[in-house]
Amino acid sequence: SLGGSTAEVMGQLLQFEADRRSINITLNSFNTDLSKDDRARLYPNYGGLYPEGIERLKRADDFDAVRSAAECDAVMNSVFTDASFGADKSLEDSFFEKEVKMCCLAFEQQFHFGVFFCYLKLKEQEIRNIVWIAECIAQDQKSRINQYIPIFN
Repeated sequence: SLGGSTAEVMGQLLQFEADRRSINITLNSFNTDLSKDDRARLYPNYGGLYPEGIERLKRADDFDAVRSAAECDAVMNSVFTDASFGADKSLEDSFFEKEVKMCCLAFEQQFHFGVFFCYLKLKEQEIRNIVWIAECIAQDQKSRINQYIPIFN
């Protein structure tokens, strides 16, 4: 078991990932054949939302209930606050921005293995940014080309 800085950095990142997946499971299960019992088996027993927020997500029937469940955790609450629905910034964009910020902060500590995980996550975001820019050019949407998620501001 790795402790110290590795446990601290990776603990925060893995909690965020668990919470993001829990919220995505809930949102993507609306208007599908997936029952609440089946959905409940998909949630992790880890994260900032666990256990109270996860219980609320299990009972959620709409987006407002998911937003309410996210209020249990300060990180998830800030993600929902940052997302402006119907505008240029979606919930998914807010998740990616928060992940980039958390990964960039990991590089400010020394002597831990979390930097390797963060390096790969930031590389994934860099690829998403390149694909976004290429798609904007291909679809002649040059006005939206700067809506990528910057890394290391």
